[in-house]
Amino acid sequence: MSTASPLLDRRTAALGRPKTKTRGRRKRLRNAALYALAIAITVLMLLPFAWMLSASLKLNREVFEFPIQWIPAAPRWQNYLDIWQQIPLALFIYNTAKLTIIVTVLQLFTSSFAAYAFAKLRFPYRNTLFLAYIATIAMPWQVYMVPQFVLMRELGLNNTHLALILLQAFSAFGVFLMRQFYMSIPDELCEAARIDGMSEYQIWRKIMLPLSMPALSTLTIFTFVNTWNDFLGPMIYLTKTELKTVQIGLRMFVSQYSAEYGLIMAASVVSLVPVLVVFLALQRFFVEGVASTGLKG
Repeated sequence: MSTASPLLDRRTAALGRPKTKTRGRRKRLRNAALYALAIAITVLMLLPFAWMLSASLKLNREVFEFPIQWIPAAPRWQNYLDIWQQIPLALFIYNTAKLTIIVTVLQLFTSSFAAYAFAKLRFPYRNTLFLAYIATIAMPWQVYMVPQFVLMRELGLNNTHLALILLQAFSAFGVFLMRQFYMSIPDELCEAARIDGMSEYQIWRKIMLPLSMPALSTLTIFTFVNTWNDFLGPMIYLTKTELKTVQIGLRMFVSQYSAEYGLIMAASVVSLVPVLVVFLALQRFFVEGVASTGLKG
């Protein structure tokens, strides 16, 4: 028995080794395929941005040449100077930044405040009200676009930035995002704060807000990008040139019979810079915020 046992162990190990190697090889192949797929999707997503950057350095007639010349032989940096001279781009960027910052701050305040009530306070029909409010996400904006415009016109807010600010200051998506994050915070923390004599406003400001930086950063990115890139809202409510945003300003390079695509792409690159800056500044919290909003609730 003593001589057969080591022999049996060696045979068993020899039989198990090929299976282990096969599993390891399959795992490496699977990982390699996933990485290759991720790289391919990334390249595919970046191609339009690379084409936009390339087109911004070309003459109008060179933009649609085929095959595409990704690196222009004679880059036309003059396009980036012309866009500041042909339209009041600085004014449009200021208007866009003003609207975006105000709307983002208001949405962070209103969404986090309402989400705290829906997540941590007990009041009649709380869940029913929350579901009714969140259900508005499924309703396209085009459905109630005309009634909103009529309302703003009757209030005398047509052709003002205040109309866009009021319409975008509240977000059902933001409330949902923040509420899901607050649900992952233990209720015992709020109960202990109440026992210590803190009011609900103090709990929200001193406890919930500092703990919700990932969710707030995620909401900041979504709100900033959506407001900055908004085209239809400013197109409907703003007709005066001095009030227009950069997205509307890009249309000034399009005439009745032609379009200056090189200038359009150059202005698009300039308008993309603030969005990239905000995303890169908050990307550390972005994935954490998206992942943590579905832990509970």
